[in-house]
Amino acid sequence: MTHREQDTETLIRESLDRLATHAPDGRAVRDALARAGRPRRPATRLALVAAAVVVLVAGVFVGTRALTTPDLEPAASRPVLGYSPGWLPAGFTEQFREGGPGSTPQVRRWFAGPAEVTLSVYSTADPEWSQTELRIASIRDQVLVGGRVAMVTGDTGTAALITWLADDDHVLTARVAGVPDARVVALGIAQGVTATPVGVRGELRFGPLPAGLTERSAAVKGTGPGDASTELTAADPARPAEPAVRVTASAGSPGVNGAAPVTVRGGPGFFVAGTVAVRMPSGRWLTVSGARPESELVAVANGVQLDPTPDYRWLGRATS
Repeated sequence: MTHREQDTETLIRESLDRLATHAPDGRAVRDALARAGRPRRPATRLALVAAAVVVLVAGVFVGTRALTTPDLEPAASRPVLGYSPGWLPAGFTEQFREGGPGSTPQVRRWFAGPAEVTLSVYSTADPEWSQTELRIASIRDQVLVGGRVAMVTGDTGTAALITWLADDDHVLTARVAGVPDARVVALGIAQGVTATPVGVRGELRFGPLPAGLTERSAAVKGTGPGDASTELTAADPARPAEPAVRVTASAGSPGVNGAAPVTVRGGPGFFVAGTVAVRMPSGRWLTVSGARPESELVAVANGVQLDPTPDYRWLGRATS
């Protein structure tokens, strides 16, 4: 056993001893609402009618499956977020999802007015999070989440952060802000988290990128489908936390007063202050920004692929 492993074992043993002596509040977390059962279809008297209905339903299912089911096939511009809460305080609706390839953090956010709940997932392959187990073991303010030692930080009464390892590869955090009894609420959320994946399918896909850049993240946000937007970022792999190019599709105008005219995607566009903008056939705006030459930003905009069937249905819902 190495010296580091001995230190880890000692710290974890001390943590468990402290938890046994000072057991956390045993308040049970509310079970999530049971899914409503599916109503049974009434029997039909005519076999031919039944057969026709089956054929019709099958045809509709095949034709619309991509539009009505979550996109859980991971891709750089269609990340899959691996965890979901089983319980949230009443009134919170989901308004943000972000993820990406490799060790890119996964983030989901719910809001109720100014109050916020954030569930984040980090990879232990990320150097910033590789020592989380040691950090948790060294903190005195500890609780148990799913049988694992977790740490509580930033506890102010209306804000709290709980950090734990779901397994050897994933660090999870549940952050609550603007909520009374935030520690209890954050612990309740953490206890209910399950490895239930959800997709992030926006309306954009990256095409060719400038040399030296790779896809970093894809995000969808909005209070509901009506004001939804998609954002993609690309970065230098050596500096993944610093996006070099950002691409957004939204309903709002990016502000093009004083901009120079430029041809984008075969039509009239605008360039100003490191941003290229063009109105898409849908009436929504596509913008590409970054500290790159105008020609590179235009090339990125020209290469972006538009998805006519983004999944914005979950925006504004309590859980999904």
